[in-house]
Amino acid sequence: MISQQTIQQILSRVDVVEVVGSFVKLKKRGVNYIGLCPFHNEKSPSFSVSPTKEIYKCFGCGKSGNSISFLMEAEKYSYVEALRWLANKYNVEIEETEISPELKAQYQVGDSLYIINQFAQQYFSDQLFKSEEGDAIAMSYLQERGFNEDIIRKFQIGYCLQDRDAFAKAALAAQYNEEYLQKSGLVVVRDGRAYDNYRGRIIFPIHNQSGKVLGFGARVIGKVERAPKYINTPENEIYHKSKILYGSYFARQAIDKNDECLLVEGYTDVVSLHQAGVENVVASGGTSLTPDQLRLVKKYTKNLTIIYDGDGAGVKAALRGLDLALEEGLNVKLVLIPDNEDPDSYVNKIGAEAFRDFVKANKKDFILFQVEILSKDAGDDTNKKAALVNQIAETIAKLNKTEDFTKQQDYIRRCSDLLRIDEIGLNNLVNKFIRDKLMKQELKDQKQQNPFGQSDGGPGFGPPMMGPDGFEEPPIFVPGEEDAVQLFNKDEANERAMIRCLLDYGLKPWDEGRRVADYIFEESVEQGMIDNKELVRIMDYYKGWYDEGLEPTSKNFLYHEDQGLSAIVVSVMDFAYELSAKWNQHFDGKMPTVEDIYRNDVRSAINYLKIRKIRRLLDENQRDMQKPHNSDELMVLLQTHMALKKMEQDMIKANGTVILK
Repeated sequence: MISQQTIQQILSRVDVVEVVGSFVKLKKRGVNYIGLCPFHNEKSPSFSVSPTKEIYKCFGCGKSGNSISFLMEAEKYSYVEALRWLANKYNVEIEETEISPELKAQYQVGDSLYIINQFAQQYFSDQLFKSEEGDAIAMSYLQERGFNEDIIRKFQIGYCLQDRDAFAKAALAAQYNEEYLQKSGLVVVRDGRAYDNYRGRIIFPIHNQSGKVLGFGARVIGKVERAPKYINTPENEIYHKSKILYGSYFARQAIDKNDECLLVEGYTDVVSLHQAGVENVVASGGTSLTPDQLRLVKKYTKNLTIIYDGDGAGVKAALRGLDLALEEGLNVKLVLIPDNEDPDSYVNKIGAEAFRDFVKANKKDFILFQVEILSKDAGDDTNKKAALVNQIAETIAKLNKTEDFTKQQDYIRRCSDLLRIDEIGLNNLVNKFIRDKLMKQELKDQKQQNPFGQSDGGPGFGPPMMGPDGFEEPPIFVPGEEDAVQLFNKDEANERAMIRCLLDYGLKPWDEGRRVADYIFEESVEQGMIDNKELVRIMDYYKGWYDEGLEPTSKNFLYHEDQGLSAIVVSVMDFAYELSAKWNQHFDGKMPTVEDIYRNDVRSAINYLKIRKIRRLLDENQRDMQKPHNSDELMVLLQTHMALKKMEQDMIKANGTVILK
């Protein structure tokens, strides 16, 4: 883990204008900067960056956050990846916290493999562009395939010489560890000597989400007997094939912008489509889709369109693993390329615009396409038809979330028509698959919770049965009283004002021996005057740090690892209006400074919440007075009412507050 000291060094150097400006063209306007929002299409700039508050906000789509959340949103980085990006930008050396020797060794191996891969990528690129063999064999082959130099450089494509140990010699001469070179898959060792594993092949580097090279795909040039078409990096500390989609580093922004991911099979398909301007495309590398790959797609979009060859193998490849996509909540469409073409050759044949139109016009729903293809395969064979019905029912059963109920019922209706079977029967079969899955999951959960087989007698939980045949209907969520209070609390703006005061002025002096934070905690926390639980959480964090002797500011929250906490603080610090830098050109007189007004702001926020609490006590006392009481009890209630009313009037008078009933 990155140490807190390193994180503080990074955050002390972060400039939100610099970070956002790396991705968005910003123009200064007043004290802020504006530009076109990177998160939605717009012609007039509504995206604003505040250097003083270190946050951004789009007044068009509502996106807001800080430097880290911007990187996480725009680049789809994790929190740690965003920190590493900032550390690299601001030349901060990353210090890791104390970890186990085993984990430390694993990290060191991973770092070594990244360094070796970077060296190899540059070496292979140099051989492609600078060596005679690379130019004569590899470059001529790539140009014949229609790839231009710009796209080759963009994807960092290279070439490994035919000489059996040219790369191995270069790597060992550069003092790279032979053991790690073997682990990377770049070399093999026979009889005590290192040889190149990818000799005579085109090299496709495979990047992670931050652009680092994880491994390589090495493609044979032309046709070679008894040799695999592709050799890929073996599994190691950084390369896990099931978690990788080739081209995702180059496609991530286009996928986000188009709200659609196109999935193809091969490396050259991705490169050709990118060259043609179709950039929201990635490749699975010819393997069945895995849950990790599907979750990677889901980071960017819920819309997945699979484009595969139209031959039998392509159809089967397209259908493999797509039940998993439905379980992940993806909207899956299929497009099959005609005439024994693949996406690479087809886009070169018809052009980019026609290819886009073809994809748009030929998208087929995955489940309905599966029915169509498998029905043809089954023919009049009764057994095959029965197996087909079971397979389709099991696929539809994957749509078992409450929000998918309508979609599931629509599939049941349409598939029963296509298969010419009874709709109620198919509905029952779908529910049977759902029920069986839930029972298996329940048994699994019970085993985990009661490993010795003892049942706790509690009910099983899981997604609801769906359908009109007597199974349990989807549950209806009824918000409780507490939820209603949160939803309709009209005083929340004043609670937020007090939190803003704490973040902005907490370390400023209040009176002799006390800071603003001391005053706020004495007046509010102990009296429990904040209703919003998220705002209470901010106060608790602040108080915890403050009591430890730290001096927290808004930065501690803006860049907190808990992005939910960060988002709340961003909303509290919203900057819809700010003082123009040129106010004095239009108005006479002295403009009050923060030092002039902060005590009044704090006192006003606290007093409003006190008045609110008094009014609640008055309402509670009033309700109590309506119940039966003896004369003494009633007298106490009347005296309490008068005392509370006097406190309310005194505070309103002192604060200049008007309460509207």
